[in-house]
Amino acid sequence: MNVNCRDRELTLTGSIGIAMSQSGVNPYLKTKVMTASPEELRLMLYEGAIRFCRQASMAIEKKDFETSYNNLMKAQKIVLELSTSLKHDVAPELCEKLAALYTYIYRRLVDANINRDTAAIDEAIELIDYEKQTWELLMQKMHSGANKTAAADVLGARQTAMSSLSTQG
Repeated sequence: MNVNCRDRELTLTGSIGIAMSQSGVNPYLKTKVMTASPEELRLMLYEGAIRFCRQASMAIEKKDFETSYNNLMKAQKIVLELSTSLKHDVAPELCEKLAALYTYIYRRLVDANINRDTAAIDEAIELIDYEKQTWELLMQKMHSGANKTAAADVLGARQTAMSSLSTQG
């Protein structure tokens, strides 16, 4: 994933920047985003989506529907960012499957927002968390100095797992 400074600014003010208050930019978050590798930025997106989903679920339980709506909208924007940042020219088959997964997650978040459905949020969290764990595993394999096939092994395992997820549903 290639990210230049301009992309980082867009991500900062777009998906990750949602976490910042309206009164100003969190300097720690801005530094973290501006110095993060592309892999770390994607991990931050997964973490943000999960965090906003959990906050939305808690808000629904408290009958604070405005807060739940706002947090689900933030999570939806992050999932949309994850989907649009896929590199279809690099791994078309994998990207097609991931795009379908992200579309499904997005629809579950929309359903959760419309119906105030914590079960739909829980399902979205489970899927996003699975993606996050897979991404962390890939990052560990890449950074551990393992041979170049490690990434391919993880992607192959991911495709197998994705196939099993699609046959379960």
